[in-house]
Amino acid sequence: MMRAALRVLLNGYDYLVLYLGLAWLGIMCLAWTPIALIMYPLLSERRGRALGRYVIMAAFRVYLASLSVSRRCSFDLKALDVLRDEPPLIIAPNHPCMLDAVMVISRLPNVACVLKANLMNNLFLGAGSRLARYIRNEPVRRMVQLATRDFACGSHLLLFPEGTRTTLRPANPLKGSIGLIAHHAQVPVQTILIETDSAYLSKGWPLFRKPPMPIHYRVRLGKRFDPPQHTRRFMADLEQYFAHELIQGSAFYPAHSLPKQAERAPATISRAPP
Repeated sequence: MMRAALRVLLNGYDYLVLYLGLAWLGIMCLAWTPIALIMYPLLSERRGRALGRYVIMAAFRVYLASLSVSRRCSFDLKALDVLRDEPPLIIAPNHPCMLDAVMVISRLPNVACVLKANLMNNLFLGAGSRLARYIRNEPVRRMVQLATRDFACGSHLLLFPEGTRTTLRPANPLKGSIGLIAHHAQVPVQTILIETDSAYLSKGWPLFRKPPMPIHYRVRLGKRFDPPQHTRRFMADLEQYFAHELIQGSAFYPAHSLPKQAERAPATISRAPP
């Protein structure tokens, strides 16, 4: 009886952590939205970008810290701290869940994020993203131009090579946009390996569905690729590297968390120069 009661209490606590955490993040985003809307036309691009990115970093850090305090989630993100003072880089993580961008941005004060176009008009994220000068993922030519210009400010660029959350193990076929930007801007690509023991908020996971807890996340730095001269060759090397490294880390990222991939597809190259 005592054990059953403890299980019920712990399960209730898990739900409390999950829902209060989501509510807390939503409240922070909504609270910042009207301020960001007012600041956008009043501040210069340089000051708006600096303020917007710093506030997003701070808010995400507070959110993750609050989850950590609950002891139902843990985040090992210290590997990212060495990137804070690095010169311009493309930061290229794998993408197991919706929290990936939150984890990376929470440690880096000057990072632009490539977002899906519909998120730039999202009630929770849109105003803050525009103030921070985040970059729409389309049209591709415009995305490359804005990313290249942003590097001139000493910024980092967060871009998920898979384009969306992972559905095929060990990683989805990669999108060629990362090769285009790295080639055009001549900046290196720093790979990031995000590992977790949970499928929480993976592709298709309902937002309010409770996962088994506690959940653990770990981020480690991967290989840094030099600016590519040949985009197609670079994309093939990058896809091969992610596949190898993520398979090596599969003890932490369990096989049951994603459907198995029956066949590897080649990297997707969009408008890639020879």
